[in-house]
Amino acid sequence: MNQTRTIKVENIARIEGEGKLLIKVRHGEVEAVHLDIFEPPRFFEAFLKGRHYKEVPDMVSRICGICPVAHQMSSIHALEQILGVTIDPQVRALRRVLYLGEWLESHALHVHMLHAPDFVGTTDVIQMTKTYPEEVQRGIKLKKLGHEIMTVLGGRAVHPINVRVGGFYKSPKKADLADLIERLKWGREAALDTIRWVSTLPFPEYEQDYEFVSLRHPDEYPVNEGRLISSRGLDIPVSDYEKHFVEEQVANSNALHSRVKERGAYLVGPLARFNLNFDKLAPIAQQAAQEAGLNGTCNNPFKSIIVRSIESLHICEESLSLLGNYEEPDKAAVATEPRAGKGYSCTEAPRGLLYHYYELDEQGLVKEAQIIPPTAQNQNKIEEDLFRFVSDNLEMPKAQMTAKCEQTIRNYDPCLSCATHFLKLEFDEE
Repeated sequence: MNQTRTIKVENIARIEGEGKLLIKVRHGEVEAVHLDIFEPPRFFEAFLKGRHYKEVPDMVSRICGICPVAHQMSSIHALEQILGVTIDPQVRALRRVLYLGEWLESHALHVHMLHAPDFVGTTDVIQMTKTYPEEVQRGIKLKKLGHEIMTVLGGRAVHPINVRVGGFYKSPKKADLADLIERLKWGREAALDTIRWVSTLPFPEYEQDYEFVSLRHPDEYPVNEGRLISSRGLDIPVSDYEKHFVEEQVANSNALHSRVKERGAYLVGPLARFNLNFDKLAPIAQQAAQEAGLNGTCNNPFKSIIVRSIESLHICEESLSLLGNYEEPDKAAVATEPRAGKGYSCTEAPRGLLYHYYELDEQGLVKEAQIIPPTAQNQNKIEEDLFRFVSDNLEMPKAQMTAKCEQTIRNYDPCLSCATHFLKLEFDEE
């Protein structure tokens, strides 16, 4: 093995945001692994201070072009807690379908266009169209279906404009949903085909002992509500989030790193939801998971591509049920009045747990805000995965090591800054 070597990879797409990976090896052992996120701070919490609560959902949706609904829903739930709002059950169902539409759009993008090229040996989805044209077309159509759900319910696909504190600005007519229901029937079959395809991809033997963290709802697969649970015994209300989780600044990154105070790194996202809520998946999704070789437990992060596909099937099945039972509410929204107080919310973004906290004054103006996205919660665990992978494969050729490190990062579908740019990898060895 060479005494020193440097690996740099530039202009790597298929990851959202700008980052740099630094690996230090000394005397045949990995000394440090840093996934550096050097996107400039965006100060959203500071921008929110002094703004009226009715402005918040539209403002926070601009945090992310992939997950605007996640931020809208998290903020709305926290604010409605402060204001003492109880929404109509049909409005609740519509919000859930809207959020599932965002999941479908995000999962279809990641599974077919960002992650699959790693497994089929192509550099990108453009090359993949030559050997897997049917699969790529299916992914594009599933992504489009997610956009259609968001457009019909949210007013537009990116940064929806129809959601508000108390409900929606406008609720759809039952007839407006007929075409969407037919498209979801196609989506259900397409999602099944995707599961069958991705379950045949080559997966490395790589099991990790994660502390999974997700929401848990007594009746539903977790999306908007529930208690916070973990695979190591955590079971708390969302309002206790900051009693058990902490964010820390590190020198090499502009992103904060989260950990469980009592233990350390943990994992949020599809793999955590699946492992902690398998029994809440739709029966058709449970059956498809078992046929794919997953019986409710999956500790291989590379198989997250299968789990996202299983969730896509659940999305279509549950959306069909909710829209099939939809009755137009008397009012699209309930009236709200300013009230001072504190509100806490966790929802499940496509990439995992998203925490929002707000404090309002008597006029309904924001005094404090706290937003913790899933990638910040996963960053410690991503680095632990990389540390172990590099330690186990120090003899691997440079090009292969680089590709595998990128694939390891993409297992998480990280959103480093809500924009796709590049990753630089430096391998420093003595």
